[in-house]
Amino acid sequence: MKKSIIAALCGLLTACASPDITQYQKAEPKLDLVHYFVGKTDAWGMFQKRSGEVVKRFHVEITGTHNNGKLVLDEQFKYDDGTTQQRIWTLTQTADGSWRGTADDVKGEAVGKIAGNALNWRYTMYLPVDGKTYEVQFDDWMFLIDDKSMLNRASMQKFGFELGQVTLFFKKRD
Repeated sequence: MKKSIIAALCGLLTACASPDITQYQKAEPKLDLVHYFVGKTDAWGMFQKRSGEVVKRFHVEITGTHNNGKLVLDEQFKYDDGTTQQRIWTLTQTADGSWRGTADDVKGEAVGKIAGNALNWRYTMYLPVDGKTYEVQFDDWMFLIDDKSMLNRASMQKFGFELGQVTLFFKKRD
């Protein structure tokens, strides 16, 4: 009995694991975060519950600047219910090539790694819902498709259980 419970728990933990970023090392085109985000970028996205139900759609206008080794992304969200939100990310690349990021609604630092055309971010975000604020974990994957297009899929979890997915399409402006 104990062995079957342990095996089931190990299977659950393995199922929650995400891919290793290094598997994308040879994928083209290579993602250069600064090159892609400096300037104006639009993004369109949605949040889906784990059941697949879409509960929120949004458009984001992003202005990226790069000064003194910091990439700043000013994100202006417009949601389908008429609400708006601003998030300002400040990103820095470390000596080992990974990225660190902060924003007002992120607990501590987001940690990201790039390999080939992919970026994987992990962070905890403060999420307000019905007058309460929850800490939820994001496993966030971005994939550069071409020099103007990027896809983003993030899994949102609490206590190791998936709450839903955020999907975005980014389009770099000319």
